Amino acid sequence: MKKQKSIILKMDEPLPISNPFDLLTEEIIFAILDSLNDDAFSKKSFSLVCKSFYFIESRHRKTLRPLSSDLVLRTLKRYRFVSELDLSLCPRVDDAALTQIASSRSSLRSINLSRSRLFTHNGLSSLVANCAGLVEIDLSNRAELTDMAAAAIAEAKNLERLSLLRCKMITDMGIGCVAVGCKKLRFINLKWCLRVSDLGVGLIAMKCKQIRAMDLSYVPITEKCLPPILELEHLEDLVLEGCPGIDDDGLATLKHGSKSLKTLNMSYCQNVSHVGLSSLTHGAEYLQHLFLAYSLSVTADLAKCLHNISRLQSIKLDGCSVTTSGIKAIGNWLASLKELSLSKCSGVTDECLSFLVQTHKELRKLDITCCSKITYASIDSITNSCTSLTSLRMESCSLVSKDAFVLIGQRCRFLEELDVTDDEIDNEGLKSISRCSKLLTLKLGICSNITDDGLTHVANGCSKLKELDLYRSSGITDEGITAIAHGCPALEMINIAYNDKITDTSLISLSKCMLLKALEIRGCHSVSSVGLSAIVMECRQLMVLDIKKCTNINDNGMIPVAQFSKNLKQLQMLGS
Repeated sequence: MKKQKSIILKMDEPLPISNPFDLLTEEIIFAILDSLNDDAFSKKSFSLVCKSFYFIESRHRKTLRPLSSDLVLRTLKRYRFVSELDLSLCPRVDDAALTQIASSRSSLRSINLSRSRLFTHNGLSSLVANCAGLVEIDLSNRAELTDMAAAAIAEAKNLERLSLLRCKMITDMGIGCVAVGCKKLRFINLKWCLRVSDLGVGLIAMKCKQIRAMDLSYVPITEKCLPPILELEHLEDLVLEGCPGIDDDGLATLKHGSKSLKTLNMSYCQNVSHVGLSSLTHGAEYLQHLFLAYSLSVTADLAKCLHNISRLQSIKLDGCSVTTSGIKAIGNWLASLKELSLSKCSGVTDECLSFLVQTHKELRKLDITCCSKITYASIDSITNSCTSLTSLRMESCSLVSKDAFVLIGQRCRFLEELDVTDDEIDNEGLKSISRCSKLLTLKLGICSNITDDGLTHVANGCSKLKELDLYRSSGITDEGITAIAHGCPALEMINIAYNDKITDTSLISLSKCMLLKALEIRGCHSVSSVGLSAIVMECRQLMVLDIKKCTNINDNGMIPVAQFSKNLKQLQMLGS
């Protein structure tokens, strides 16, 4: 027999380690995974490092969004600790599937069934009975669901959030069941529930005293249900968009508004004037956000009724008819606005806008889209007064001259979003805007005066850029796109549709932008399967792809799309 060798380890010698990752505790690995929560692709790669990481990643995951109905049960077997299940991409979930989910996931807290079509109240009953900890259910777009489904939901005693958006068959009876059974509700969405009336909404307000937010958009209600709503002690967000049954006469009967309300949306309420709004906001001392788009006229009387709401931070007046006296009166408010939207408002002039921004110098977001009467003077006042702007939207401001865009870059260095679609901006304007190093979103669609030179300045100065829109900007070629690809590695979305000078060279350059999630090259006839293949093979996070009217893309380009674009959610490819 051969003499067996003995191995003697000295006390100060470390033990050999076959896998250095074994030294990491589960808590440390969980902390690493926490930092990857917003990057599903990286988490997937992480789980493939080794068997222990594969196992730990499955234990760490709390949210799951299967890409198809066929994958639901299989993925649930792997991820046993999931508490939030999003089935919005699974239209074929039926009662049997819900029963299996319920039996294997008693710890489920949230489920999204907004696009599932095959389940009935029986499946919901099984789900609610087995998952006592459910706090959130989304049943949006299930127009076939009846009061029996609402009655099943009413058994979820711990429910806090419920969305019944477009559940058009549910009536007051079903909503009454929910009101009686779900006393812990904090948020309810009844938008487009056309068979719900004052009775059902009133029951929710009277029985569910913890309500924080209600969306009653396009529900056929009147002022009769408002008193119990306004008495809710914790109500912060109320949406009454598109409710024609609410008018001045009805609102005049209200004794007081909501003292806790922070956000009020009265958009498309065309039977309400400043008189009714005054009644609704009376005593709303904590109101911060007000949406009045496409509703009443912006007059001095309207501004006067909101004058004393000192905490108001943002107001949206899109599509409203405005008067100079009304805008000037807003300028005299006690509140210091942070956000103002005047998109498509007829009547906005240099005079009134200049006065307004001189008094609301703390503005962070300003939308003056399609304000066709403003000129250089307005931009001069805006950029001189509101130097802390982070968002400026001014699409189709056709009278604003080229020189005005230079002022934006010189004075508004904190900009993160700029929309100058269909404006007269040129390369000098882009050169100035390139000083905005924090810029994340830049929209330059239908800007015929810009070329590669201007885009190169953007690439050199705006390295954090995530979204770039160059739709029909005919002066752009491969040279400009290549510069963007090299200078903006964080790019997530780019639209270069209908630019005839764009070729495969641009796509090959963009393939280096590993974070790219949306690519629109519709109508780029010089792009071929070669460029498309380069994109999909390198940009594995691609979710939106528009190749409509790209006549040189054939099967050789689509095969790599099928092989590599596992995260693709939207594909536009029909049309010639």
